[in-house]
Amino acid sequence: MARKSTPSSFSQRDLGRWKLLVDFQIRLAEAVQEWGQHPTFKDSRRKLKAAQYLCLFLLGLLNPVVRTMRGLCAASHLPRVQEQVCGRAVSLGSFSEAQPLLDPALLEKVFAELSQELRRRQAPGASGQLTRWLIQDSTLWEALPRMGWALWRTQGTTQRAVRLHLSLHVLEDKPVRAKVTVGACCERKAWKQTWQEGDACVGDRNFGEDYQIFGQLNPKGCAFVLRLREEASIHIQEELPVGEEDRAAGVVRQAWAVLGCRARYRSLRVRLVWVQGPKEMLLLVSNKAPEELSAALISRLYRCRWQIELFFRWIKCILACRHWLAESPQGVAIQIYLALIAALLMQLYTGRRPTKRLMELIQFYLLGVATLEDLEAALEKEKARLARKKS
Repeated sequence: MARKSTPSSFSQRDLGRWKLLVDFQIRLAEAVQEWGQHPTFKDSRRKLKAAQYLCLFLLGLLNPVVRTMRGLCAASHLPRVQEQVCGRAVSLGSFSEAQPLLDPALLEKVFAELSQELRRRQAPGASGQLTRWLIQDSTLWEALPRMGWALWRTQGTTQRAVRLHLSLHVLEDKPVRAKVTVGACCERKAWKQTWQEGDACVGDRNFGEDYQIFGQLNPKGCAFVLRLREEASIHIQEELPVGEEDRAAGVVRQAWAVLGCRARYRSLRVRLVWVQGPKEMLLLVSNKAPEELSAALISRLYRCRWQIELFFRWIKCILACRHWLAESPQGVAIQIYLALIAALLMQLYTGRRPTKRLMELIQFYLLGVATLEDLEAALEKEKARLARKKS
């Protein structure tokens, strides 16, 4: 099924029918052709198709009113919802039964395709060295007491949680790779499973704890800027000069060193950069030489790490992906991947992730409270504001 080229901004026709669900259906059909789906969806006796189930699920994330599975199923009885979303009324049993039949990897493929397609929007004057850097981190969602599969123990306490491991592009401010696991899954273990040749990653102290990782990244041609814990065992080999540009970025010292208290556990030769932050000293480690990556740029890269925290806040608070519409491992993974897909689709059509006010206006438009003219005016105002900010 051919897909038309994506416009750089909304047109009245796109707004009039809110193209997100249509676009998602087309991409899903392409992924099904390549990936396949459970044989039961080909059975003529099954009335609820995979695309109908997923579109109804996605509606629950975009709509400000419906926040439960029962509410979604009740909404499916509305003629307009059947016409534009799910094709027929959906019972609670049908909605629940579809969860274990859908492989979340299908949505992971749709997400990856969307991420590749999203237009690069590099800021004017930004260094070309930043074009391949990814911020790596994870976030937790609290699971319900009856979601026993998410149970884990940490620091003597029992928790139930789901973890999203995410790679966010520094310049494009978009999610690139994602993996959904139980909360107990180690961040470094999940990160290793996503490594690709030529990656460049920024991470916090959890990723800098295992010094052996540094030696595993080098053969893959991967660059890294990671934060070390204050108690790291450091063996300085060579002090490096700190220039004026570096000092302006907060850099107070840099040196070549090896890490580890025992010889058998020591890291390869790495570069350490000390950066004075607003409240504390940051100790950063990288495998890039000064001529490849300046200390000032290392400081700037790590300061960009907060972008991923803002994305987690956006998806939980503004998109409001905090209420579980499904409780099985597959259903939870489907919900989180759909939330990521919704974020990319909105960024694709609006030029950036909507702010809270713009997201509210989009939802008012979907409810029929705001008019098309109201939404167009808000988008133009936001576009003008971003233009002034860049100039």
